[in-house]
Amino acid sequence: MSATQKERDDAYENGAFIPGAEKYLPKWQAAAEAFRDATPCELDLAYGAGERARYDLFFPEGEAKGLFVFVHGGYWKAFSKSEWSHFATGALAHGFAAALIGYPLAPEARMSEITASVSAGIAAAADKVAGPVRLAGHSAGGHLVARMAMPGALPETVAARVDRVMPISPLSDLRPFLQLSMNEVLQLDAPEAEAESPVLGDKREGIDMLSVVGSQERPVFLDQNRWLAKAWDIEQLILPGRHHFDIIDGLASKDTPVMRWLMA
Repeated sequence: MSATQKERDDAYENGAFIPGAEKYLPKWQAAAEAFRDATPCELDLAYGAGERARYDLFFPEGEAKGLFVFVHGGYWKAFSKSEWSHFATGALAHGFAAALIGYPLAPEARMSEITASVSAGIAAAADKVAGPVRLAGHSAGGHLVARMAMPGALPETVAARVDRVMPISPLSDLRPFLQLSMNEVLQLDAPEAEAESPVLGDKREGIDMLSVVGSQERPVFLDQNRWLAKAWDIEQLILPGRHHFDIIDGLASKDTPVMRWLMA
């Protein structure tokens, strides 16, 4: 591998640059399992064909005020909905139901298929919970919720209910991935990278958006966040001292900057 290729790949590498990175996945898994055990929920609800076309739905006390949806990251090729259950905590505390959307991963699914799957999952969850729909996603999930904010991505009846979208550390321009080694798994080509890049499309009218990134993230994530904010003329929030793995912690509490904005 040439130095140039290594530099390109390292730019999008997170774990190697976060102290104690190896501890995060076991911590998330344990917290998510404990949360599922303690919270009223319906698990592994099917929204389509395929093992990963499933979502988990968590319920607040009393009647839900609306639906919060979280879409996980992992560069579209790793993780599942089950590592992140506890990040529904903040939404439940505000009286919203919360859906954690699973989706097929590369290389079994192309990017356009992943996008369509997430759309179907959100539509299925929204069919079970009345009220406004608010979306958040992290990293690759940030890309996917930004895609959902584009015209035509969601069924019209669902899209009309989406009033707030928060991409967290989003990947808003997929064209750089054409030059990364991980594209051997993603199998993006130029037309699909362009079609699936929010920065090259439009935001649906009537949706409030806040794009969030940590000040200690890799420079390309600060770039990707800024590109989206500029392309769509939306606010961006840079959380001081946060890196790519702890940037989502605010979703697990009621009174944090991200939850105050999402639940306003």
